[in-house]
Amino acid sequence: MTDASPTQATKPNTVVKPNPIISFEKITKRFGKTVAVDNVSLQIQEGEFFALLGPSGCGKTTLLRMLAGFETPSEGRILIDGKDIAPLPPNKRPVNMVFQSYAVFPHMKVSENVAYGLKMDGVAGSEIKTRVAEALELVKLDGYGDRMPDQLSGGQRQRVALARALVKRPRVLLLDEPLSALDAKLRDQMRSELTSLQEKVGITFIMVTHDQDEALAIATRCAVMNRGVLTQVATPADLYEFPNSRFVADFVGSVNMFEGVLEKDEPNEAQVRCAEIAAPVYLDHGVTGARGSTVWVALRPEKIEMHKRGEGSEAPKMEDAPAGANVVPGTIRDIVYLGSETIFEIELEGGRRVKTFRSNLTRYDQEDFTWDEPVWLAWHACSPAVLLS
Repeated sequence: MTDASPTQATKPNTVVKPNPIISFEKITKRFGKTVAVDNVSLQIQEGEFFALLGPSGCGKTTLLRMLAGFETPSEGRILIDGKDIAPLPPNKRPVNMVFQSYAVFPHMKVSENVAYGLKMDGVAGSEIKTRVAEALELVKLDGYGDRMPDQLSGGQRQRVALARALVKRPRVLLLDEPLSALDAKLRDQMRSELTSLQEKVGITFIMVTHDQDEALAIATRCAVMNRGVLTQVATPADLYEFPNSRFVADFVGSVNMFEGVLEKDEPNEAQVRCAEIAAPVYLDHGVTGARGSTVWVALRPEKIEMHKRGEGSEAPKMEDAPAGANVVPGTIRDIVYLGSETIFEIELEGGRRVKTFRSNLTRYDQEDFTWDEPVWLAWHACSPAVLLS
């Protein structure tokens, strides 16, 4: 994609130091003939909440496991604070990992679970007691030390796993799909708690997830992987609004994608003609593509306005686009009510279906439109992303 992307600030209260704490240098990992991670170079700054995002099998967990020391790179180096960590076994690396299954010992009390790593390291008993109490308080489990894991909820067991990792005071905390075992409401709650926890302890968090909403909600920066390759690294806002490829646009959030031809490309405007859209797609900026080349227009559903289209009604005029551009007729073919918003599937002339979201601002909004109703769809000139690959 060649749309200009503004520099996005990190999330409030997040301290990001200028020097990278972790550097992946041309990392490749092969399992036999299968390349799980392919020539990945990446730097993660100290104090970041960083997310590795991608579909199953994309290589994100393998990358995390190599950092933790559970896998060895086939090629390349991993540096922490500028030092190659290849010679260090997992227990000697300044990282700790929270596994997807939490791996809480069922036969140990909560306090014993949290203290386990410190005991293995030979920490004195009095210090263990103090640090365990501090860790449990940090994850809001003070008073739960004598309970057994089967007396805890899923969210509480996850907090035990976090406390057990944090009690060793690692430089980096690794989270492998940390919220996947929780129900939807508890996941939302734990997202907020993880963000607050990371800001409080101030250490670098690296999370692996396939859940785009989770990554966008929590991370200060995200890296999207596909088939072992790093496709884009950006802040959540830039990743969503300025994807650099069709894969990223399609993977992160919902999108309507149209193939087209770039008809005009000037510094302050561009126009794309798409066979599936009756009107030209006009943009209020250039895309630096070759005129006449094939491009793809990515249009997020929430950026599409929907208007009534009665008999004899005129098409709405978008004030930031020429007459006839960025406005198309369609017919509502499906409606999905989700409470806070409603998803509409609109059939355009020619048969292509697109989705648009509409917030239910009042309790009666869902009654404004109905099945098989003719409508106009319209969008602003700044809304589409034009992708070259």
